[in-house]
Amino acid sequence: MTVPTDSGVLERRRVRGAHGPSRPRGGGRAPGKALRPLHAPAGTPWLYLAPALVVLGGLLAYPIYQLGLISLFHYTQAQVSGGEATTFEGLGNYAELFRDDQFWQVLLATVVFAAACVISTLAVGCTLAVLLTRIRAVPRLALMLAALGAWATPAITGSTVWLFLFDADFGPVNRVLGLGDHSWTYGRFNAFFLVLLEVVWCSFPFVMVTVYAGIRSVPSEVLEAAALDGASQWRIWRSVLAPMLRPILVVVTIQSVIWDFKVFTQIYVMTNGGGIAGQNLVLNVYAYQKAFASSQYSLGAAIGVVMLLILLAVTLVYLRLLRRQGEEL
Repeated sequence: MTVPTDSGVLERRRVRGAHGPSRPRGGGRAPGKALRPLHAPAGTPWLYLAPALVVLGGLLAYPIYQLGLISLFHYTQAQVSGGEATTFEGLGNYAELFRDDQFWQVLLATVVFAAACVISTLAVGCTLAVLLTRIRAVPRLALMLAALGAWATPAITGSTVWLFLFDADFGPVNRVLGLGDHSWTYGRFNAFFLVLLEVVWCSFPFVMVTVYAGIRSVPSEVLEAAALDGASQWRIWRSVLAPMLRPILVVVTIQSVIWDFKVFTQIYVMTNGGGIAGQNLVLNVYAYQKAFASSQYSLGAAIGVVMLLILLAVTLVYLRLLRRQGEEL
């Protein structure tokens, strides 16, 4: 066997170069030639979204259309039974609603109550999320299971249980605290406070699990550096964790606003339909009373449209923040 000399190797390289650059093996592209990007057809995303849009259209579009239509007519029990013809009111129902002082009082109470629920839920959820990072595996698992149990409990079941716990005659809370026959649902603020506790109890697991997942994604070196610098736990949360978790905190805050603004079951069950003389009314319960208790379906529909517009504005902010968060990532 003969081994080629260096001069023979150089000669073959010169000959190969004279015929032009060799093609890369495996059918690859030639050096310096950019790949042509592949573009999907413009309608492909809508094709994938079409089934969901059809379902949402059937479940939401028609009911919303009927809600808006009823709010523009004079629609009471007489029209439902067919005894009288419906008359077109236009924006008259909205004008009557906005002239009603009770509507503005209920709207203010709804906003304040929802804000208190959101703040309390975030405080409890974030505190327990930080606690989950400090305890061992077994207590952490027990706390997670207990929180998920509260999350999975239906609203009407949880409201009934809380109502029994704080019952004036048989409730164990009054016996433990030595309050006798103190009624938690008689006074306006006491009743709102009791409902707030139940709303926070069934809402904080979402915040806790979401924030806990966000904390786990923070590099441990950052937290260790803050601890070595002598920062307290509160300072670490305020100056390190909260800024890094801002996108997650914004999402859970807006989600909680949407949920707490349209609370119905807890208020209706725990205050027996809105409290004494309607002192614990929120917009959802107020719309229910107007539509079904007073048979003023058009006014109830108008309240529903107002709530829809408010929640739609909050949802648009929510989607915009989600889009901005995706761009940052």
